[in-house]
Amino acid sequence: MAKKHANALILFARDPILGKVKTRLSPFLPDETILELYTCFLRDSLDLIRQVENADLFVGIAPSNQSGFFNGLAETELHLFVQEGQDLGDKMRQAIADRFAEGYEKVVIIGSDSPSLPVTYIKRALSSDKDLILGPSTDGGYYLIGMCRKMTEVFEGVTWGKENVLHETCERLVHEEADLELLPVWYDIDNPQDLQFFNTHLQLIERAGLAQAGATARLLGKVLKTPKN
Repeated sequence: MAKKHANALILFARDPILGKVKTRLSPFLPDETILELYTCFLRDSLDLIRQVENADLFVGIAPSNQSGFFNGLAETELHLFVQEGQDLGDKMRQAIADRFAEGYEKVVIIGSDSPSLPVTYIKRALSSDKDLILGPSTDGGYYLIGMCRKMTEVFEGVTWGKENVLHETCERLVHEEADLELLPVWYDIDNPQDLQFFNTHLQLIERAGLAQAGATARLLGKVLKTPKN
C-alpha cells in the first residue's frame, strides 16, 4: 500500500500461540482459555486502530506470523511487519526508525494489552505537536508512545518489564531536551487482578453508554467462571 498520511499508527502484537501469550494469567486460567482471550484482545485492538482515519495503520508482530492469525490483514488497510530487536526497546526503536525512514512525520505505537483504550487518546497523540507523547500505564510503564521527530535514544538504558519504565524514559528526556505530552492514565491487562478489574470496568462503561462490548467483553463472563484447577 502506498503512503497516504503523514502519521503512522503501529499496533504491537504477539503472535497468538498456545502457551506463548499472557503467561502471567496461566495460574488462573487454562492455556486454551488464555489463547482465546488474547485473540479477543487482538480483534478489539485491531477494531480500535481502524477507527483512526488520519494515519496509516501498521501491525508489528512478535516473534512471527506462525499462527496465521494475521493472514489476510495485509490485503486490507493494514501494513504488517515482524518486530526486530532483542528487547522491547530495540523493537520500538527499529519500528519507529523505519517509519521515519519511509517519510512519516509522526509515529505512534500502542500495545495489544489495553483493548479498552479510548480511541480519543490515540487521536490526541496523533494531533499533538510535542516531541514525545506518552500514555502512562498504572503498572509504571506506558500503553502508548509517540514521536514527532526521531528520538529513539529515549529507549536506551530502560529496564523493560519493571515498574519504573515510564520514569526511566522520562529521565532520558532531560538529555534530549524534548517537549513531552502525557496522556491520561490507563491500564494494561497482565495478571488475574487486572483481568477482574477489566471485567468490572467493561461492565460499568457499557452500562454508562460510553462503549459497546467487544469480543473480549463477550468472552469474559464465561472466562471468569472457568478457573484453572
